[in-house]
Amino acid sequence: MINLTFEYIKKLKKLGSENLTPAYKIVLKIAKAAKGTGGSAFLVGGCVRDMILGQTSKDFDLEVYKLQPQEVEKIVKQFGKISDVGKSFGILKISFGEGIEIDVSLPRTDSKIGAGHKGFDVNTDPYMSLDEAASRRDFTINSMAFDPLTDKLYDPFNGLKDLNKKILRVTNHETFGDDPLRVLRALQFVARFELEIEQESKKIIQGMLPQLKELPKERILEEWKKLFLKSEKPSAGLSAGMELGVFKEIHKELLTLLYTPQDSLWHPEGNVWIHTLKCIDCAIKIVKRESLGDKIAFVIMLAVLCHDLGKPFTTTVKDDRIVSPEHENAGEKPTRAFLNSIGADKFTKSKVIPLVKNHLSPFALYDSEFKRGEKITDGTIRRLATRLYPATIYELILIAEADYLGKGNRTQIRKTKKFKTGQWLLERSKTLNVQKDKPADIIQGKDLIAKNFTPSKNFGVIIHLANKLRDEKNFTKEQILKIIADCDNEDSAINKLDINLKMNKRK
Repeated sequence: MINLTFEYIKKLKKLGSENLTPAYKIVLKIAKAAKGTGGSAFLVGGCVRDMILGQTSKDFDLEVYKLQPQEVEKIVKQFGKISDVGKSFGILKISFGEGIEIDVSLPRTDSKIGAGHKGFDVNTDPYMSLDEAASRRDFTINSMAFDPLTDKLYDPFNGLKDLNKKILRVTNHETFGDDPLRVLRALQFVARFELEIEQESKKIIQGMLPQLKELPKERILEEWKKLFLKSEKPSAGLSAGMELGVFKEIHKELLTLLYTPQDSLWHPEGNVWIHTLKCIDCAIKIVKRESLGDKIAFVIMLAVLCHDLGKPFTTTVKDDRIVSPEHENAGEKPTRAFLNSIGADKFTKSKVIPLVKNHLSPFALYDSEFKRGEKITDGTIRRLATRLYPATIYELILIAEADYLGKGNRTQIRKTKKFKTGQWLLERSKTLNVQKDKPADIIQGKDLIAKNFTPSKNFGVIIHLANKLRDEKNFTKEQILKIIADCDNEDSAINKLDINLKMNKRK
């Protein structure tokens, strides 16, 4: 076995992740102090797996043996402030910022005593064997322990062999079913490490599907985030979820994608589900290329996953035609239902839903101008930005690019050849300064106060009508102010602006 500690620290420097080095050095100090007190400490779980794979991990799980809880706490306090979070579960947590943490705990047994993720009786046992402690973990690839002082790997369930062969195998058939979250963990591990689930393990997982409804949404949400944000090929996890029947039990909205055919002229890749999987893998490359933060990256991934949820309800719309309002709205209900089922927050919903509803707009606008010769006005671009808000045209273009690349065999993101539709729309929106925001109001409250109008809720109505004149009739600020120049009050201004909206033909 290679020297994991040495190689790991080298890897941190190579990847520019030296911010993890101080935490790892504290791990070594705690392990040394535990040994000096008659105990022993081992890194366990996912951080060991990641070290073997040459990947970095922000979480270091350190399990201490042969010492009592008070002795462990005394040691840990020497090297950092212990957080209250997790302490009631026997976990001593030291945080270093940027999501970097050390979790120090004693080996423990979990006995299932009731339904749900809280239905456990947890007992620590400092004198438990390494083999017994490893047996309570979910999969063999997570059941390894590593002594950072001696560089020795303990692998009682052949996790290293499974990891090398890219096999995901349940560690303990008897205790695996205690926590239904492990089903969703299987999906994100398949996606992150491109694993195949061992056949007997598949049967065990499928037998747990009814328990998924016990899971609180916040736990489900975390697994979706890991699947989408930590994977090179998230489609593998989604495919596993569909194959195992996970989406028949929860997230049933996704099933409609599997059973909806597509016109082979526009989608030679196959049904809507196959198309969605291709789009998802393109989307993760796009968000990494754009260096998006986790919050926006998650929005993009969810919007791409949901972008065709409206298709099962509309079968007559072609991709080269302007989308009808009915088709746009068809995807809103299943998208909202799916987002609710994973516990998405208001911020995420407020962006994903308008992005899904408008996902074909870039293609429709581009085709109108370049295939049918219909000039797209500035007002049309502004109205799109307004419809999307708080989502943005920039985000919409990323989704459209993933949609485009997911058709046929266009799955490679080229560095030189641009996505023409997106490039055109981005340039148009940039000239109007609406690529990452909604349009600014053409007139402001101070303009109305300057005309001796009294501030009131009518100001909002006047500004709204002024914006409509700009976006629908191409009126300038000067023209709008001229219309209301001789108005004595807000009601008169509202009336005159409304008359102009109805009188003038759209240019």
